[in-house]
Amino acid sequence: IAKRPGPPLQGLWGHVTQKYFRYKGINFPMMLYSEQGLQEVENEFQVRDDDIFNVTYQKSGTVWMLEILSLIRSNGDPSWCRTVPNWDRGPWYETNLGLQRARGNESPRIISSHLPVQLFAKSFFQSKAKVLYTVRNPKDVLVSLHHFAQIFRPYKEPGQLDEFLEEFLKGDVPFGSWFDHVKGWLSLRGHENFFWISYEELQQDLRGSVERICRFLGRELDTQALDAVVENTSFQAMKQNKMSNFSLSPRFILDQRKSSFLRKGISGDWKNHLTTAQSEAFDRIYQEQMRGLDLTFPWDEPRAQPAPPPTDLYGDPSPRQLPPKRWAQVLSRPRWDLSPSVHATQALETPSLP
Repeated sequence: IAKRPGPPLQGLWGHVTQKYFRYKGINFPMMLYSEQGLQEVENEFQVRDDDIFNVTYQKSGTVWMLEILSLIRSNGDPSWCRTVPNWDRGPWYETNLGLQRARGNESPRIISSHLPVQLFAKSFFQSKAKVLYTVRNPKDVLVSLHHFAQIFRPYKEPGQLDEFLEEFLKGDVPFGSWFDHVKGWLSLRGHENFFWISYEELQQDLRGSVERICRFLGRELDTQALDAVVENTSFQAMKQNKMSNFSLSPRFILDQRKSSFLRKGISGDWKNHLTTAQSEAFDRIYQEQMRGLDLTFPWDEPRAQPAPPPTDLYGDPSPRQLPPKRWAQVLSRPRWDLSPSVHATQALETPSLP
């Protein structure tokens, strides 16, 4: 879609650049979203106590979690997932069409969303509805989003990965900053109606993850139903399901001639795309942005253990670790009888200082 004619729109929209408009500082595609719709979602949408919200930053496992929730709701029966498109089963309620679908769906509703927490329906925070938030390695999100933007017509062409990386790190992409999105939603952890899980955990232990999700939802599935959920939410099963792979989406929205919507479904693909320099630049901003968040994600590097206090030749703490009187007591203790070499004698007389 070309730029709108006339002067740039002001107010909550800010300025329109190419295919996006800005609402409260966040980019949204003009083709699917509107200021009025976002205002309705935030201020007027009536959340029901039995609603289940499937919330993610884009390209973080939204469709996968939607399939899991659909099958849990149907007790493992795949017929609903095989006959009803996922955008009807769990509509993205911030889109113009998704808002209509969500309002019309029967309870208990599954509702999907990429909204940051500050733009979410206000009525949720006075309800008993539940949010499941899925988070993914942001480097994989970046690479997946770069591919997705090449086939998703409402998004502008992403350009080269190096250019897109800069936009991603600045939050100059649809739905804003990954860092702000994740930190905002994870500020709700500890609330009884909020559950978060990582894409990587789903991959490492899908069955165990489904069991955890069921416990959060208060649902009990027998072994047969649990097996069916796991079987029908595998990457291959979803890739072959027309109701889940977006092959029914019109080409003017999603052009899968270039690439499939369900492309790889793996973790760590960023290593095949980012250079060492790009990865290191990403890491620097990641560490700065996520500082203070007392969480360790599956993709985080193991935190270095604090080095033990420096010691002298005999394993005693160095004088930097003890007050003078205590250090004098250490020096006055009897030493082992080492062989009378020059170096050993010098060491006995003068403890090493690091």
